Amino acid sequence: MVHWTDAERSAIIGLWGKINPDEIGPQALARVLIVYPWTQRYFGSFGNLSSPAAIMGNEQVAKHGKTVMKGVGLAIKNMDDIKNTYKDLSVKHSEELHVDPDNFKLLADCITVCVAMKFGPSAFCADSQEAWQKFMAVVVSALGRQYH
Repeated sequence: MVHWTDAERSAIIGLWGKINPDEIGPQALARVLIVYPWTQRYFGSFGNLSSPAAIMGNEQVAKHGKTVMKGVGLAIKNMDDIKNTYKDLSVKHSEELHVDPDNFKLLADCITVCVAMKFGPSAFCADSQEAWQKFMAVVVSALGRQYH
């Protein structure tokens, strides 16, 4: 179990309260697919992913990005038990979808970049970023649990 200080918990929950998942999710997933094109292999049913413009305008990418951020919201609500909260997601991504677990870190990093770009240093100061990255590392670990 992860220990969250009061300051970390407050920073994470406060930042989450400012995030629009329907904005950040599609941006982050699109960024992963553009910057790390090999990740596109998991999204063959999403249609046209042939260019950055196609990816940014792809409704399936946007929809799944929102789904991803709903999952992050679930982790926020269950910060003291993220591993068990993500147990079924971990099994699905490992056993059914066969997603390389390194991709969870790539997506977490892209979510962080999108949040930083949206809010800048006033709302995403060093302390907030440190807490957020700790939180995202726990999310990544929980998603990769089935692989260990």
